[in-house]
Amino acid sequence: MHLFFRFQFRDWLLANDPALSRLRMASRVTLTIVLVFLILLAIKAFILPLPTAAFGLGIVLSIEGGVAVRDKGSARQLVTRLFGCAASLIVVGIAAGLEDQRVLSDLVFLVIILLASAGRVFGPRGFAIGMFAFTSYFMGAYFQPTLAELPEVMIGPVVSVLVGHVVRTVFLPDDWRRDLLRSLESVSGRINQILFKLAALARSGDIDDADRQELRQLEDRLKEVVLMAETFIPRPSAGVFDGASDPAAELAIRLFDAHLAAESSIVLSFQSPPPFAVVHAVIEADAAELKRYEGTTEANKDQPQGETVRALLWLGETRRHLTEAINKGRASGFSGIDAAKDTIQAQPIDFSLANPLLRSALQITLASAIAMGFGLLLSRERWFWAVLASFLVFTNTSSRGDTAMKALSRSLGTVFGIAMGLVLATLISGEPSIAIPVVAICIFLAFYFLQVSYATMTFFISIVLCLVYGMTGVLTLDLLKLRIGETMIGAAAGTAVAFVVFPARTRGALDMALARWFQALRELLGAIGEGKSGFELIALSQKIDSCYRDVTVAARPLGSSWSVVTRPGQIRQALAIFLSCTYWARVLARSYEAPPANSDQKSLIAADLALIDDAAQRGSTCFFVKRNASRTTGRHLPLSREGARVGLEMIGSALERLYPQADTLPFAPSEAIARSKQG
Repeated sequence: MHLFFRFQFRDWLLANDPALSRLRMASRVTLTIVLVFLILLAIKAFILPLPTAAFGLGIVLSIEGGVAVRDKGSARQLVTRLFGCAASLIVVGIAAGLEDQRVLSDLVFLVIILLASAGRVFGPRGFAIGMFAFTSYFMGAYFQPTLAELPEVMIGPVVSVLVGHVVRTVFLPDDWRRDLLRSLESVSGRINQILFKLAALARSGDIDDADRQELRQLEDRLKEVVLMAETFIPRPSAGVFDGASDPAAELAIRLFDAHLAAESSIVLSFQSPPPFAVVHAVIEADAAELKRYEGTTEANKDQPQGETVRALLWLGETRRHLTEAINKGRASGFSGIDAAKDTIQAQPIDFSLANPLLRSALQITLASAIAMGFGLLLSRERWFWAVLASFLVFTNTSSRGDTAMKALSRSLGTVFGIAMGLVLATLISGEPSIAIPVVAICIFLAFYFLQVSYATMTFFISIVLCLVYGMTGVLTLDLLKLRIGETMIGAAAGTAVAFVVFPARTRGALDMALARWFQALRELLGAIGEGKSGFELIALSQKIDSCYRDVTVAARPLGSSWSVVTRPGQIRQALAIFLSCTYWARVLARSYEAPPANSDQKSLIAADLALIDDAAQRGSTCFFVKRNASRTTGRHLPLSREGARVGLEMIGSALERLYPQADTLPFAPSEAIARSKQG
């Protein structure tokens, strides 16, 4: 039982932050801000006085350098940073030159917003340069430096770019081998979480709806980190490995098997809970006990629990292989795996309104203009906050539902963050030795949670601003109320424009994601019909996995608690069906072998393809279908002997569940296991 209590902090961290990517990004941003601030402070103390704008630009561009620069390779990152720095210097100069002409300055700001947003059509570099330009003009208009101060002001962006590059390439560099190792450790940690839950259920002997939901969540978390780990394994240019002798191919197969074995253990445990002793033996890696159970599987081959035991024994084996790969990676750094060739494929640039990025640029500009107008009515000096909010709520969103969710998150994060910040600023007023470390901690936490919760990030940033206002002596209740008001204006403007101008319907984004998922499933079934096998089928099943993740992201706004026009229960049901079908596609890809001449495999494939064609043309309608619970009972599923056939049947059964015609389905004998994944 000792493994149950062997969770260390690092294991917990890896289980919640695969590859420690969030920790690294937060550390980069925080360290860069601290170093830039100290360097600028030293310059001000020992070389020449610096205006406040230099500090503001240095800090803000430290954030953008850590978050917005996403190029692969340090050389490309440096080029992007230098272009971003040049853009920053230009727009700050424009802001300073137009300071006496406020109306013209505001109109130029809108032009810069349009250009910065449209720059995203050029890819990651265009996105980063646009963010540098927008935030720099924002800070230039906010701090209002004079033309005479420009040489000193420009020191801030230059120091920020140089320090940010050093931090990312020297102190906290990218390393795909290290990230691969950490992601594999995260996979191992999440498999352990599944085993611990199965052990608890095996001991109780009962699985209720809450347990099913928790196991599905654990399964989704495992899928998330497996997909991440797969991105770190270098692949041939064609995307498919030539043979299992390749060290990268061997590792990919071990990862695939561990994922499939864990999911199979969950699915079959829903059908028949496993004996506690088996789960315990797998957790403890008790070879003698596992060997004993292997000897009993033949006698129980026609019993549901026998198949569950087989799945757990397979999970124990794949877990052991995965542990061996992790240990080998720790010892050798995966030296036997060659790095992927760093190639860039030129993408055509589309400046037509058919490009959603360009439509988004027009939305952002219009929302910023509306926010600017209403923000000016509230305050001539602080309207920038409204524009900032309207600009940022469109970042990394794909539909109007996404934008509305982000606007709500920003508003709530600002309100609660200011409330907490006011309390903290009051408690530590006049104690900079306490306030400064608290600011650094809050900055770290803000960017650690950025990828998880935008509201949490906004919450901590609002606390930082309150503490900074307190240390500079400008903190007042009226100022904080103004901050909240301007943020609400910007969030409302962004949401309104997202729903009225070039609206990207949430269901439209979901329709596109579903079309890709159905097409990936078609390709897998088509490849099987053509007689393909091995790595080709596995690669196609991994594509289905990736498409399923896109479906869950696109469907998220539909199931949000703030939405009054959707039924979250039906959304979860539909997602569970797609999850089930994705799982059975992996079973099919891994266990497929050429069938005998008298097999009905072709008819099963044809039936599945017909179901796909029928469901695909209906798009996202399946997410709003009311489904009755089936009254059928489950059968024994011989995955260890007939995995390919069962996979084909269960894909059909799952697809039937999208638009059920009656309580009893055509695949009634096997439908219970599909339902088990749906709860």
